[in-house]
Amino acid sequence: MRSFMEEYQHWLDSPALSESEWAELNAIREDEKEIRERFFAPLEFGTAGLRGTMKTGLHNMNVHIIRHATQAFADVISAEGETARQKGIVIAHDCRLNGRQYAEEAAAVMAANGIYVRIFDALRPTPELSFAVRYYGATAGLNITASHNPKEYNGYKVYWSDGAQLPPQHADAIAARMAETDIFTCYKTCDYAKAVEDGKITVIGVETDEAFLEKVMGQAINPEAVRAVADEFRIVYTPFHGCGYKLVPEALKRLGMKHVFPVPEQMVIDGSFPTVVSPNPENPEGFYLAVDLAKKVDSDLIIGTDPDSDRVGTMVRDENGEYVTITGNQMGVLLLDYIIQARKTTGTMPPSPGAMCSLVSTQMARAVSEANGVHFEDTFTGFKFMAERVAAWEAAGSYQYIFAFEESYGYMVGDYVRDKDAVTASMLIAEMAAWYHAKGMTLLEALNALFEKYGYYAEKTLNLVMPGVDGIEKMALLMKMTREEPPEQIGGERVIRMRDYLDGSIHVMGLGKVDKTPYAGANVLYFELADGCSFIVRPSGTEPKVKVYLLARGSSREDCAAKLERYTSYAEELGK
Repeated sequence: MRSFMEEYQHWLDSPALSESEWAELNAIREDEKEIRERFFAPLEFGTAGLRGTMKTGLHNMNVHIIRHATQAFADVISAEGETARQKGIVIAHDCRLNGRQYAEEAAAVMAANGIYVRIFDALRPTPELSFAVRYYGATAGLNITASHNPKEYNGYKVYWSDGAQLPPQHADAIAARMAETDIFTCYKTCDYAKAVEDGKITVIGVETDEAFLEKVMGQAINPEAVRAVADEFRIVYTPFHGCGYKLVPEALKRLGMKHVFPVPEQMVIDGSFPTVVSPNPENPEGFYLAVDLAKKVDSDLIIGTDPDSDRVGTMVRDENGEYVTITGNQMGVLLLDYIIQARKTTGTMPPSPGAMCSLVSTQMARAVSEANGVHFEDTFTGFKFMAERVAAWEAAGSYQYIFAFEESYGYMVGDYVRDKDAVTASMLIAEMAAWYHAKGMTLLEALNALFEKYGYYAEKTLNLVMPGVDGIEKMALLMKMTREEPPEQIGGERVIRMRDYLDGSIHVMGLGKVDKTPYAGANVLYFELADGCSFIVRPSGTEPKVKVYLLARGSSREDCAAKLERYTSYAEELGK
């Protein structure tokens, strides 16, 4: 294995670099720290693919990484046989800088390896890519996207034939293939335009949109609720310069919404995201233009989708007329309860309904499900794990899932997508908001009613950011020390159990290992506290940070807030 300086020189010496790429690398010749940051190791290929900043270097996203990864992906597809190559791959991209270039480069490599390619004619939502894999019966899918990351990032998100993100064995095979091949000489490629002309690559577009939208609209449960208030109900929508700009407003229109006001400045497709620091619907500050417009048009609801339109955030008016955020956990609970009640009312509830969320999401989801006779399970973070659980239920004939979500503003319904889907979720949120509007309630008032019905819960996520090479080492040390020397108390509250999801062990404090978790294999530490709250620690799989999840339940809003404050202080000390 080369040292980072040897790898740097290998790149400088490669004839594959363009003149501008060589100049970029040559300019950092005296900056050992920057060289180390770019060349200390490759980007790690996992079940979510790759994600990194767009620079020339081994630990970054660039055209050389795209070709290298795509050749390894092509080898894995080819290993499945000729039928797999013929079924081929569907390729998409979002609004990010270099997105189209990377998508076409990947398509050319796949075509050169005899793998049939369908590629979208322009940017498309991630859920539509998941849909298209299933719709066309493709072997695999690829989306060039970095989701909600800042503008400097791009990514390489990979899917298998079920429309879910890549299974671990295939991700491992791609990573192994990349490790044993040279980045500059390993790949086959061809002329993209010639491959289109020869029928090796097919460009797809509006016909796939229509097929996808038909499925999306099929998830509407009670369109009558929309028609009842359509003349007065108003929605402001922002795609944050990304993929939702077309299909989300169209879905709302087809649902029957007459007054949808897109934020004009953010309907402009632009991967530099000029109007926001971060195009993440989890960050309320990004909604400032939407709030300004909402006040002008007296909107009842604000919806915002991230650049690849798989996450959705919402804001509604509070009792003072100000627009406030509905968190991902809160929206998950609102949608879960609404889907249950609406399906019961319309007679569309399956005989054995099931719901799920990630284990770092609100505990209120279990309470809502169990109170309504809906089977509930949790999974690791990531919709690939939820997709696996849905497939397992289908194979066993046990439960029919009606909803799945995670705290980071991702929601999944229907059998046509195996990933979070902001297009369908936006449509359902609008339907639900209209239904409550007819009852004289905002979504915030509806949430308060659910607390009265099911009990009080509150959640908070903290990001302990640890950038760079030193950060990776610091993240690993934090997890190691917390695992080997677990706290006896957190925020003054006694820890009663620790679940270590890496090896699946359950520890009772003072007794040691006593049981096994139902699933294992992820670097997650889950602490159960004596007051019924939970404190969860895991390193992010896509960003340089350790995430801490605080899940509180209590006798009132104030009680939950006080608990979160205590646990926040403890968590912040972990990152120092």
